[in-house]
Amino acid sequence: MRKLKLSMEYDGTGFHGWQTQKNKPAIQTVLEETILRITGERSKVIGASRTDAGVHAFGQVAAFRTNSSLEPGTIQNALNALLPCDIRILEVADVNDAFHPRFDATKKSYLYIIANQRLSSAFLYRYAWAVQQTLDRADMREAARVLVGTHDFSAFQGAGSSVRNTVREIFSLSIEDVKNIDFMTTRFGVNFIKIRIEANGFLRHMVRNITGTLVEIGRGRIPPDHMQGILTSHNRRLAGPTAPACGLFLEKITYR
Repeated sequence: MRKLKLSMEYDGTGFHGWQTQKNKPAIQTVLEETILRITGERSKVIGASRTDAGVHAFGQVAAFRTNSSLEPGTIQNALNALLPCDIRILEVADVNDAFHPRFDATKKSYLYIIANQRLSSAFLYRYAWAVQQTLDRADMREAARVLVGTHDFSAFQGAGSSVRNTVREIFSLSIEDVKNIDFMTTRFGVNFIKIRIEANGFLRHMVRNITGTLVEIGRGRIPPDHMQGILTSHNRRLAGPTAPACGLFLEKITYR
């Protein structure tokens, strides 16, 4: 039996996240059903990151075992022919059986896109959080610096998580102004803010809860010097709200 690694992208709008759920469409379920059609085998697909409902991915990684002798390129073409158009397989490769998409990852990066004005296009609502009030970027950046490093991030963990170890290391956290985003043949001239976080791992809703807190700081509702107290409190109720899923993208997963 061999193990195959999948690199993929998807628009998460129509899915209830990565992980299989009863009576709800999930990325994992669709992949497993499609692999069954191609190989005739029921294979469990393990993902590197369990993205939430509505979250998108540029660089999700997964793996599954199979007895199929089909070439990786043939499997890739078959998957893309049968999968819905909002899931695309970018690469299929044979890997060592010991490879684990989640446990072997050394870094993960996420992007969050904010449109800092009223949305001016019907095509943006799927991929950005519209925040109409002008945000103070300097205050947001000041607060963001507190989060870089190794900390207990339980103050930013979503409810329902069974994770026992809430310590993670954030390698970088940047807040960048983006004046234009190209889409198809159109350029959207909106005041975008791109928040990028790279870490060795993330808790449930961690990026969205950090983003929601930074937006509250940008709005002036939370002073930037309160971020340290929120972090060390380990109290989710002191942090800001959970940002909408639509603006979040799994950008990249790095392996040894």
